[in-house]
Amino acid sequence: MIALKPAKGMLLVAEPSIIGDASFNRSVVLLAEHSESGSIGFILNKVLDFTLKDLIPELNKGFKIYNGGPVEQDNLYFIHKIPNLIPESIEISNGIYWGGNFEAIKELILKGLITDKQIRFFLGYSGWDAEQLKEELNSNSWIVTPQKDAKDIIERPYRSFWKDKMVELGGNYILWANAPENPSYN
Repeated sequence: MIALKPAKGMLLVAEPSIIGDASFNRSVVLLAEHSESGSIGFILNKVLDFTLKDLIPELNKGFKIYNGGPVEQDNLYFIHKIPNLIPESIEISNGIYWGGNFEAIKELILKGLITDKQIRFFLGYSGWDAEQLKEELNSNSWIVTPQKDAKDIIERPYRSFWKDKMVELGGNYILWANAPENPSYN
């Protein structure tokens, strides 16, 4: 397999060797920003035990909330595929955007004009300084893969996301797709 370099819009797939790290074990991270000064991403497959209405009761919607990463977990972030409805959105790539005017989002949610197939909410984000991600890639903690489209990112079932990526990678990774999360259970 050809090793890809991290870039805005790419996915970081946790190597099976990341065991015991509560945030990143079996994680798939979308890089929302990547530059010489650092990287920002959101874990796509770690759902939390509460919903949007738990955080913002007046919205009264059961959108799942995901653990975006260990940084600033008291802040709500979001990615979406509807920039035409959400002013100030920032394109990540291939039809996926992050941020935008949250007042507009609240209004759209209250009117029932946004579904969970169009937007995903996160508490916190994943962040790396200038050299940190490079070091983690050199130590084989992550595999860099492309993200194909917004539907794949927002609508893919979170429970099987990492496993699906292992199968897509093929080779020895297929063995890990069905391995228990804790190898001592084997």
